[in-house]
Amino acid sequence: MGLAVGFISGMFGIGGGFLMTPLLIFLGISPAVAVASVTGHIAASSMSGAISYWQRRAIDLALAFMLLAGGIIGTAFGVWLFTTLRAIGQLDVTIGVSYVVLLGIVGALMV
Repeated sequence: MGLAVGFISGMFGIGGGFLMTPLLIFLGISPAVAVASVTGHIAASSMSGAISYWQRRAIDLALAFMLLAGGIIGTAFGVWLFTTLRAIGQLDVTIGVSYVVLLGIVGALMV
């Protein structure tokens, strides 16, 4: 599964998490576990790319710090939202609906 997703991601220039999460959900893995699993993979591959760019001195530090600040704020909000949705029992439904809406919008924009 990882090989196929990696191949398709490389062919179309999209992130693997964009494909892997819905695929894991389709295979019966709970949405919360699917998102957490793919997030770990994305963090590892992003770190690998960052190290490679750092070695080539090809990182715009001003942009990197702006993205870092946005990432920290987004992560804090995401953890709060995840905790809140899990507490009210709507986490899996929200993740599923979010993916359907997001993929629907992407599909509509491709037409």
